[in-house]
Amino acid sequence: MYFTDRGIEELSTRRGEEEVSFEWLADQLRTFVDLNPEFEVPVERLATWLARLDDDE
Repeated sequence: MYFTDRGIEELSTRRGEEEVSFEWLADQLRTFVDLNPEFEVPVERLATWLARLDDDE
């Protein structure tokens, strides 16, 4: 188990029943990066990975 799994588990437990749009998620990611610019690269990689999930490899 990775350390980040704790945060993922908390997210699932606290908000797992909610439905959100990708627009809402994008807004939250932008806000997070504005508040925490040192995480710009990992957030960019996550966003790109999510955007390309259905692409053929």
